[in-house]
Amino acid sequence: MIIINNFEEYESHLGKEIGLSQWHTIDQNQINQFADATLDHQWIHVNKEKAEREGPFKATIAHGYLTLSLIPYLWKQIAEVRNIKMEINYGIENFKFGQPVLVDNEVQLKAKLKAIANLRGTTKVVIEATLNIKDQKKPAYTGDVVFLYHFI
Repeated sequence: MIIINNFEEYESHLGKEIGLSQWHTIDQNQINQFADATLDHQWIHVNKEKAEREGPFKATIAHGYLTLSLIPYLWKQIAEVRNIKMEINYGIENFKFGQPVLVDNEVQLKAKLKAIANLRGTTKVVIEATLNIKDQKKPAYTGDVVFLYHFI
């Protein structure tokens, strides 16, 4: 994990990989809870028997939005941004899903600082995010996450 205390320290990582999160297993319980929270109970996510019998992956799969929702949790394992009054998840851009995350797959976030700007005291960063799946060559997704920070 890296620690970032101010704009200049953040900027020193421009164009570089910031780090990797720990591996996180997405189990059926997490998938079911996400389905309940989002009211998305499509069988490919929640019906193990049907997914094994009729599904193209022979297992249930995590919702794409579930994998995206892990970004803040996994990002906090990569970087601790200190000395801020405010942090905002500002947006996501250019995301492409490469392959599904099957139940019990382990995933890991890789983060690279793609861009940084000082907008009259607010720091805008663009993090290139890649969600790797353990033992798979192709990632679950790639795209850009945009954060805003107001340093003290």
